Amino acid sequence: MAKMGTVWDRTAEFLSDNLGAILPVALLAFFVPASIEGSFQAAKTGAGPALVLSLYLVQIAFGILSIWGSLTIAAMALDMADVRAAGRIGRERLLPALAVSVLIFAAMLVLALPVPLVLQLGGYDLMEIARGNAVSLSPQIAGGIALYGLVALGLILWLGARLFVTNPVIVREKRMFSALRQSWKLTRGMTWRIIGVILLFALVSWVSILAANLVFGSIFTLVAGGPADGISLAGVLTSVVVAAVQTGFTVLVPAFTAKLYLALTAEAGLREGVLRA
Repeated sequence: MAKMGTVWDRTAEFLSDNLGAILPVALLAFFVPASIEGSFQAAKTGAGPALVLSLYLVQIAFGILSIWGSLTIAAMALDMADVRAAGRIGRERLLPALAVSVLIFAAMLVLALPVPLVLQLGGYDLMEIARGNAVSLSPQIAGGIALYGLVALGLILWLGARLFVTNPVIVREKRMFSALRQSWKLTRGMTWRIIGVILLFALVSWVSILAANLVFGSIFTLVAGGPADGISLAGVLTSVVVAAVQTGFTVLVPAFTAKLYLALTAEAGLREGVLRA
């Protein structure tokens, strides 16, 4: 069985040996979009519908760029090509990855659908809730939604673990929707270990980003002035620092999943060889 410690070591070795090649991709695909998106919430304050729609469209474009960056780094971590060829591979596999992402997103929407249905049947105004206005829920409704949320979260974690190496499969094996089935096959027996990695990564990244936001946000607010409506210098500087921290974790994900994929495929090949023997 693939050892997570070994996969982490191979990931760290890849990142340290290829930092110069990874950096331009990380800056373009992760850091710059995250730096800009950090000010979007402030820009939406008092903005008209046209500007809000434009910002959402820009976020979608940034999301597509981020997927390309992940595919490119995955290609490099899979030892498929140098940085130029990896960028080309990322572009070639972008449409299949987008199609799979849309399918997963649609499944997530279906999973979340019972919550608005229950609220609608309970006579609550969904538009008020969508606007962020406080709505008092009955104990039964609130308890039911909370219980369903816990079950849904557990299901999402489990599915996320089984589909964890989908992108490396898309890149290496040139699959599209069948990549989901292949990832499901490869991660059999590794579900709980992968869930542990996901939870650890989520916790460490969340704490690091929150700390950067609070510490540097406070410093920049003191230096550049207090908070104000809309975009401020302190907010922009804080977004840049948070984006730098976020980029480090974002780069780690495709590199780790690629190295885990290599370990799982090697193990699967070894198992098949033993069975044939």
